[in-house]
Amino acid sequence: MPTTPHASRSPNRPPGIALAVIAACQLMVILDATIVNIALPHIQDALSFSTTGLSWVLSAYTLTFGGLLLLGGRAGDILGRRRVFLTGILVFTLASLLGGFAQEPWQLLAARALQGAGGAIASPTALALITTTFPEGPQRNRAFGVFAAVSAGGGAIGMLAGGMLTEWLDWRSVLFVNVPIGLAIAFLTPRFIDESERHPGRFDLAGALTSTVGMSALVYGFIRASEESWTDGLALGAFVAAVLLLAAFVVVESRAREPITPLRMFADRNRSGTYVFMLSLAAAMLGMFFFIVLFVQNVLGFGPIRAGLAFLPVTAAIGVTSGLAQRLLPVFGPKPCMLAGAALTGTGLFWLTLITPDSSYLGGVLGPMVTFGFGMGLNFVTVTLTAVSGIAPHEAGAASGLLNATQQVGGSLGLSILVTVYGTASRDEEKRQMPDFLAQATPGQKAAFVKEQQLPAPWSHDVLTAGITSAFTAAVVMALVALATAAVVLRVRRSDLAALSGAAEAAGPAV
Repeated sequence: MPTTPHASRSPNRPPGIALAVIAACQLMVILDATIVNIALPHIQDALSFSTTGLSWVLSAYTLTFGGLLLLGGRAGDILGRRRVFLTGILVFTLASLLGGFAQEPWQLLAARALQGAGGAIASPTALALITTTFPEGPQRNRAFGVFAAVSAGGGAIGMLAGGMLTEWLDWRSVLFVNVPIGLAIAFLTPRFIDESERHPGRFDLAGALTSTVGMSALVYGFIRASEESWTDGLALGAFVAAVLLLAAFVVVESRAREPITPLRMFADRNRSGTYVFMLSLAAAMLGMFFFIVLFVQNVLGFGPIRAGLAFLPVTAAIGVTSGLAQRLLPVFGPKPCMLAGAALTGTGLFWLTLITPDSSYLGGVLGPMVTFGFGMGLNFVTVTLTAVSGIAPHEAGAASGLLNATQQVGGSLGLSILVTVYGTASRDEEKRQMPDFLAQATPGQKAAFVKEQQLPAPWSHDVLTAGITSAFTAAVVMALVALATAAVVLRVRRSDLAALSGAAEAAGPAV
């Protein structure tokens, strides 16, 4: 994204408060990608979501966030970053308020989609505001460090905060909590952050809409097929619409004067391979969080706080190997790190296919989650560097932004595929369990089944676990795609590392 060459600040505006406002925005946006996770079982009960339909609570956010992320950055350049940043914050805050009051599933999903749009407007602009708020040198580097730390820690904070709010209040509080934070940011922004210089340019609205709606149709098709069948008319119609819209997206981008997704970015095999690598692993990662949250709360009986704490080892593992990757890269180069990361990720996912309704957290869940985290930590740093290899410094931001968009959209698409596998496997297991249920269930359990149209525990634990392990089997395949891509497609060498580091610095921290 273009930036002003020098930051110009009003002397009476303390830079520390400006950084706090920018960091608070990033924390809120990143946190909201995970804070809802722990509340998913409670949302499911309150609004009568099916397990497959519940995945839309995550996908509605990540699809619009990823699909509009590049457009949000472009809007900041053209209209002024402070103005766009403030707009994004207000949209996000309003959406959080509406989501907290949702009484029907569609109301919550619409609010989550609007949250994603607000986050896509605010988040890239928040990163760009650092370059216009802080002068180049140590002060800007420290600001980037704070921004990166908030981005890295937001997910863990979200899991813990989601657990505490859900257990102490209710699931609606995980959305309402954004309202006072968002209003405070909106109040402070015009008082402590200067407006940036505007740059002439065009909005690629057609590209943003065709890509976002096309991916949404594809995700809907998978989820609809998982709930009904592959011959369902709406599912087939969604797939046809997705193909047409995504084809239109390619045509629009190839002809646009200022495309939101420059197709030339895919001409380099290393960069294209990196996007495939990230898409595959992001799909597996979002699925892992989604299904393990359901398992530890619905099968193991964890409360929300305990479930949030259960994910801390994963975050710690990612942090440890992210730091280790920075030391290993100069020694071994990017490719071996990506191979090792994908292999560890796949191993953790395969291990998760072995869980049973009798598995404990320590004996069946912790080990594979930590192994998965070690692999993802190696991948994150390495993939970011590889995505900007061999690219001009002024385009590094676009390449990095496209990687972030790929991560979000890939996660949504992958989760829809995994819940499709889950839905098919769980239906088959429910049919298999039905004779035992009818023979052994008490009259009260049979009455509950008639009322709720789902098997009660312990039969429901068998159904849920069968679906989850099947979904993790599909996730293993996604990890193998990433491993094969790293082995066959990528040709980044250790000697490229100096150029990679320079390009990564020009791109700034990942959003």
